[in-house]
Amino acid sequence: MKKVPLTVFVSQYGQGKAAKLFGVRQSAISKAIALKRNITVIVHEDGRIEAEEIKAFPGHRCRHDLSRSELNPT
Repeated sequence: MKKVPLTVFVSQYGQGKAAKLFGVRQSAISKAIALKRNITVIVHEDGRIEAEEIKAFPGHRCRHDLSRSELNPT
């Protein structure tokens, strides 16, 4: 198994080929790169290709600041 950033994968295969392999449009690949999404392409030994994205959770910013006492389990 080999893991590479989407940008590296696209530089090797091109946006069109990458889009075809993932079943998306070329514009989706372009937008993901432009937005600097943290996408890793996984190339398996058997030739399968998949991708995963690491994102912050929750997707929106939390406005609540917890004190240390709130973080300690009781």
